[in-house]
Amino acid sequence: MASRGKSETGKLRQNMEEQLDRLMQQLQDLEECREELDEEEYEETKKETLEQLGEFNDSLKKIMTGDMTLVDELSGMQLAIQAAISQAFKTPEVIRLFAKKQPGQLRTRLAEMDRDVMVGKLSRDVYTQQKLEILTALRKLGEKLTLEDETFLTENATSTLSQFEKVTANLGSEDKILALASSGVKTKA
Repeated sequence: MASRGKSETGKLRQNMEEQLDRLMQQLQDLEECREELDEEEYEETKKETLEQLGEFNDSLKKIMTGDMTLVDELSGMQLAIQAAISQAFKTPEVIRLFAKKQPGQLRTRLAEMDRDVMVGKLSRDVYTQQKLEILTALRKLGEKLTLEDETFLTENATSTLSQFEKVTANLGSEDKILALASSGVKTKA
């Protein structure tokens, strides 16, 4: 026990990140294969994945209340789960990068999208939705946004993203975050 729990904490964090990656990949795969599935099969699989995310969130909450050394490292994952469940973010890739606190990769994704929309590879609607998600994630990660990005957020913000921002503004308010997630699950079920 010379590690005083550091080794165990590292393993736990790695396992949690792998589980989150698996669930986010499952959501991304589901979206990519949507055309190949009938609507009922798609909805059922998505519902099951969201239920698994809810169970994973419950586990995170238990860990966070019982082990204060994990709180900071797990709070990003919990916010990502809340976003997925509440449907504030619809792009699994954005959720994954947000959970892993990777603003550089989010900015790279945004630059790729800027290029793709200019060459017609990405529709304007999808571009707007994903840019909103990325900018919201960057803001939540404490990144400085340009005036142009702030204006884009203000002009295009959806009510769900606005609600997510308000609820998560105070991280100490876990009950509100869970309430938002619960309402997202109830309306989709």
